[in-house]
Amino acid sequence: MTLDLFAAAEVSPLFFEGQARRKGFLRVAGVDEAGRGPLAGPVVAAAVILPETFELPGLTDSKKLAAAKRDRLYYQIRSQAAAIGVGIVSAEEIDRINILQATLRAMSLAVQRLKLPADFVLVDGITPIPLPLAQQTLKKGDSRSLSVAAASIIAKVLRDRLMLAYDRRYPGYGLAKHKGYGSAEHMAAIARLGPSPLHRKTFGGVREHLATV
Repeated sequence: MTLDLFAAAEVSPLFFEGQARRKGFLRVAGVDEAGRGPLAGPVVAAAVILPETFELPGLTDSKKLAAAKRDRLYYQIRSQAAAIGVGIVSAEEIDRINILQATLRAMSLAVQRLKLPADFVLVDGITPIPLPLAQQTLKKGDSRSLSVAAASIIAKVLRDRLMLAYDRRYPGYGLAKHKGYGSAEHMAAIARLGPSPLHRKTFGGVREHLATV
């Protein structure tokens, strides 16, 4: 169920969370993902429930922050959040069900893995997640809601760490540098080496080279 609760003008980074609580919801989770666009690696989603009174200077969309800043915020969010859940969907499953469905599955898993069950969800983007929970989709939610911004930091940092580990398992592609995105260096490596088991074989830039494996 998606509720249109928020017609009023936004006035603070906790506006959406506060509105939901005033409607009677107690545990509001922000949900975001990292890794929807890359040619390799999983999509990772996080769900974060913040305390009602929460302040963390500098917390915003993870894409706007340097890696060192994201790392600092990651530990601060982990220490202050009421609950955090993470969902990971592999490249193999992305190929099997498509990236949109894989993203929604990762988000659903993240919400389901919260130690405190959410009763309302703020979802970054325009597509509700397939769970029987009241929810609100937010365009650019990671810049408008602290809960969603916190989820974006958790998801991004965890995915980057996974890609660093995968770089050691699949050397030669430069995964530690570009994290699986379609940089010129990455595209050249795929053409030279062929796709690895980590690559999304239904994606353009990868599927053209499957015959070379």
